[in-house]
Amino acid sequence: MSPNGEPMAVKDVVNVDTPSLAKNASKRRRAWNAFEKVSEGILFASAFIGVVTIILIFLFLFKEALPVLFDAKTAASLTASKWYPISQPPVFGLIPLIAGSLIVTVGAIVISVPLGVGAAIYLSMVASPMVREILKPTIEVLAGIPSVVLGFFGMAFLAPVVKSLFNLPTGLTALTGAITLALMALPTITSISEDAISSVPGKYMEAALSLGATRWQAIITVIVPAAFSGITASVMLGIGRAIGETMTVLMVTGNAGIIPDSFLVPVRTMTATIAAEMGEVARGSDHYHALFVVGAVLFIMTFIINLIADMVSRRMKEVE
Repeated sequence: MSPNGEPMAVKDVVNVDTPSLAKNASKRRRAWNAFEKVSEGILFASAFIGVVTIILIFLFLFKEALPVLFDAKTAASLTASKWYPISQPPVFGLIPLIAGSLIVTVGAIVISVPLGVGAAIYLSMVASPMVREILKPTIEVLAGIPSVVLGFFGMAFLAPVVKSLFNLPTGLTALTGAITLALMALPTITSISEDAISSVPGKYMEAALSLGATRWQAIITVIVPAAFSGITASVMLGIGRAIGETMTVLMVTGNAGIIPDSFLVPVRTMTATIAAEMGEVARGSDHYHALFVVGAVLFIMTFIINLIADMVSRRMKEVE
């Protein structure tokens, strides 16, 4: 009905309502565009803050490390074969710390990668749904165990076993640290690898089976290669966690600042050195700045690991 009570045609109703509908749609469009711009700004700010934070950390580490690098005598001691900062003159050899970190990390990866990837294959391709629903949450819960608890486990259980098994004077060795770190890296590797394998389209398996491959042949030759980028990412994350772990290795590796010649000797890692000594050194001393050199080296190593992981992941995605 019109305002004066006369009936209105359908086209008149459309003509009356269309401008208001268009106006409302225009308002909604402008509001949505404004929301998108604000969201983009927030996301850009978040990314920018993250990048700036990393750069500032990098600059801070190297600023505090420079005094040691510019001191000829102290800088020369950085290549020594031992870390002995309380000697006269002090010796700040980085080689045993780097070697200790690498041997423990390599040992942890050698143990955790086969177990983690194998568990991921079992969970995604072999286990029944009921078993998967029980095991996967259990494995993921292991990732939340505090490192100090695993350190206590390593000291109380693993160290005595290693000591008696290999007839050693102490069970606090690189092997003990590697096993403990493997337990820490295992949930990460298993969970991410399982997600990567599960994301492979089912048609890959069907195609392999239709060509005469057995189930295990299809898994090994088709499914795992298709998920290799995700598996690689999980391994790199495991390496990053292992090489950056502090409390566990501080408790179970023996903290001997010498170059290890096997897995059965005590070692000292870079992270354990920083954690154990930073609170006791005089601010501004050579020892203080040497610890920042250790931190800078650790930062560079983890950066390189993450860079390699990203490059490998991108390369595998291109191949796929």
